[in-house]
Amino acid sequence: MRAARGERPTGFRALGGGHPGGPAEAASGPLGVGRAPTPQGETDREVFVAQRRLSKRVDVRLLGRLEVSVRGGPVRISGRQAQALFAFVALDRRLHSRECLAATLWPEVEASAGSLRQALWLVRSTFATAGIDPNDLLVIEPDTVGLRHDAPVRLDISRFEAVLEERPPDPEAAVGLYRGDLAEGLGHDCFAWQRERLSDLYEDALALVALRRLALDDLDGARDAAERLLARDILREEAHTVLISVHGARGTRSQVVRQYRRLREILRRELDVDPLPETEAIYRAAIGRAVEDSRRRAASNAFAPRPYPPALVAQG
Repeated sequence: MRAARGERPTGFRALGGGHPGGPAEAASGPLGVGRAPTPQGETDREVFVAQRRLSKRVDVRLLGRLEVSVRGGPVRISGRQAQALFAFVALDRRLHSRECLAATLWPEVEASAGSLRQALWLVRSTFATAGIDPNDLLVIEPDTVGLRHDAPVRLDISRFEAVLEERPPDPEAAVGLYRGDLAEGLGHDCFAWQRERLSDLYEDALALVALRRLALDDLDGARDAAERLLARDILREEAHTVLISVHGARGTRSQVVRQYRRLREILRRELDVDPLPETEAIYRAAIGRAVEDSRRRAASNAFAPRPYPPALVAQG
């Protein structure tokens, strides 16, 4: 679902919370900073196991193409089926019945149960080869499969959502973390709604970054963020207004007019509406600023000392 036309980003949806694998879990579970006080009665072996899991943390990047690393070293999961399986259970850290998991990942495959067994074998083998006990990561039972609730897995998505949930949010950090849409290269339908949700958050963050950079007079940065947003959604009116303001600040009246006309044509063609009143006001202000800048430059040039032509200098 795309943001409404002309909507100004004033905040972000509540994310994570109790969502398994979300920021709340990352902050309070085994991936948080430090470790909770040892409960009374916990054995030394349990403490040792928890510390060992932390020392073998698995970093998973799902924004863009799937990337997995252990202690900074890359771990390659072979095969799209195995990649899709691990990405899905890392994203949704619930236990799934084998039947539902197979049908979710491979709904068009008749022998989906066989695909699941093969994918599980590849995932287990990959982590075993990397020196990670698969049992520290996965729950694999006769009827259910999933990621352990205390698995030492850190997701880039958790960090992305967390910086947007901060008060105030940090959209610059979010934009830096977003390397691409969720699980790029894996065309499984089961990722579609999460991919769209995260994409919307990224676009909201880009809009806020563009507006903040403009307020700080970072014209190049504002233009870059606005153009990146329009490349994803040409109907984001606030991105057009940022570009109009940038051109006005630079005194390029023709660019102001061109950007405004482009916006008006797009809105009429796609939505049969005119620009918002706020956009009209920004356009008029940008035109006024560009005209004033042009007059100032003309006045400056009129009183600037003019050198004698080289021919006259030579004759003297």
